[in-house]
Amino acid sequence: MSSETTSVAAPTKYAIFQDGGKQYQAIEGQTVALEKIEGEVGDKVEFADVLLRKMDVDKVEIGTPFLEKKITAEIVRQMRGPKLIVFKFKRRKKYRTKQGHRQHITVVRIDKI
Repeated sequence: MSSETTSVAAPTKYAIFQDGGKQYQAIEGQTVALEKIEGEVGDKVEFADVLLRKMDVDKVEIGTPFLEKKITAEIVRQMRGPKLIVFKFKRRKKYRTKQGHRQHITVVRIDKI
């Protein structure tokens, strides 16, 4: 038996940005699913809250708290996430409520870091 190890190379260019209280990794050409952003499919958006940017193997820029850089992206899709079921129950009291929730999601393609 032979054990093969496959290593996935880390991207050489990426950035970490903040939007809607959450942090996301941005790699040029890839898509990221975010909280709902106002806009139509094809609109350009900019993210100014860039926390970290890595451009080369040795060059990493870290913001205090943010960098003076922007990330540009294009809205690819407006959609809704999977349904989450909220079920409340109190034993011996005949109390049961069931409610569903679907979060609005915007999928963007990162154009430039």
